[in-house]
Amino acid sequence: MTVVAVAGAFALWAFQPWRLFTSSTIDEALPVAATAPPGTAQTSSTSSAPAAPAGPRQLASGSFVAQEHATSGQAAVLELRDGQRVLRLTGLSSSDGPDLHVWLTDAAAGGDWFKYDDGRQVKLGSLKATHGNQNYVIPPGTSLDGLRSVVIWCDRFNVAFGSAPLQL
Repeated sequence: MTVVAVAGAFALWAFQPWRLFTSSTIDEALPVAATAPPGTAQTSSTSSAPAAPAGPRQLASGSFVAQEHATSGQAAVLELRDGQRVLRLTGLSSSDGPDLHVWLTDAAAGGDWFKYDDGRQVKLGSLKATHGNQNYVIPPGTSLDGLRSVVIWCDRFNVAFGSAPLQL
């Protein structure tokens, strides 16, 4: 009886079956640079209205494809006016799961669920929500050369919930 109880407790911890019925939503604003880039001279204007901040520049974008779980939405790598880079997920829709993370990887999007942890990854943090619009800061100094996709990765089971191609 004890073995059954321990096995049941382990299964609940590992699989977290209640997540089949849960979801979360977030709606983060499009990021903007707080200041002008270093070395940029501020120019005065005859207008008394402050200048609107320049929008981010898109470096790459792609649409999510489902893998282990149904996943859809858009991913884009943006460069802000101050040089900071951000991964922006818009219209994301995915399943909930244990230990979900957002990675940029050198693996091509789609195909084998398990391949994303075999090569290079840039780990951007835990998935903030299963639905909506969200931003992930790419650490300063990170080389984007050779990165080919963004993946919603389940660390607990080493599988991709979904991925989107990004040609960086």
